[in-house]
Amino acid sequence: MVLYKLEDFDTNYQDAFDGNDIKGYEVYSDLDNEKVGTVKNILVEESGRFRYLVVDTGFWIFGKQVLLPVGRIRIDTGDRRVYAVGFTKEQAEALPEFSDDLKVDYDYEEQVRGVYRDRADTATPLETSAASMPYVARAAYDRNTYNYEQEPDLYNMGDRNQDTLKLYEERLVANKTRRKAGEVSIGKHVEAETQRVSVPVEKERVVVERTTPDNAGKPVSPGEATFREGEVAHVDLYEEKPDIRKEAVLREEVRIRKEVEQEMVSTQEQVRREELDIDSEGRPIVDKDR
Repeated sequence: MVLYKLEDFDTNYQDAFDGNDIKGYEVYSDLDNEKVGTVKNILVEESGRFRYLVVDTGFWIFGKQVLLPVGRIRIDTGDRRVYAVGFTKEQAEALPEFSDDLKVDYDYEEQVRGVYRDRADTATPLETSAASMPYVARAAYDRNTYNYEQEPDLYNMGDRNQDTLKLYEERLVANKTRRKAGEVSIGKHVEAETQRVSVPVEKERVVVERTTPDNAGKPVSPGEATFREGEVAHVDLYEEKPDIRKEAVLREEVRIRKEVEQEMVSTQEQVRREELDIDSEGRPIVDKDR
């Protein structure tokens, strides 16, 4: 059976993909979500049916391109990914290397199929993320009568060619941000006023009082009367002067603090949600629960 590269088979093939050409999609193993490589090309048979993806394994197995049967892929156009169902590094290492100038004949394909068949023949069914793939027993194939329909496990894209359409919705997320709403400056200044204070003060003055003694006119004893000229009596006079000064005293204290008041603020906003539109064109649709 002759296989063609997709662009050689149909130069306008991209029109049929409607912008979703899987060439360039990244390839991941669905077993551990490890990146396997990148889709470099697609091989189709004469009827135009897809048979293999050409995967460049890149750093996984440096510089090696291998064939991945389309029955072992799951396409997610939303993430632009191809998931290789049950694909292991051991398989990639065991696969024969593919090159652009290689002639893909029955013998080469048998080498490829043998690697994937060995996985199915090693007593455990191939597991996928959604459901296990059926156990495939080894059968004898004739190069003259072989056709791809004999191994749907490898070439039937059927249920495994699933596409994932992601539906998104918006939700309101309530959060708070702290911002400066104002500023209060509290300082002090000096005011001056005139105060009056009264202080009683004393002043001394001399009072000269002349009186007539009771024995006035009586003679005094001899020698008692001494007549001295220039005799003077001294009296000290004192007075009080007000002593006014200022002193600072603590009048009062002002304590400054903040209080937090809590209030509930409500708001509303329009949110969007994607809903599924199905145009079946008359074909039956099975709607499974999530």
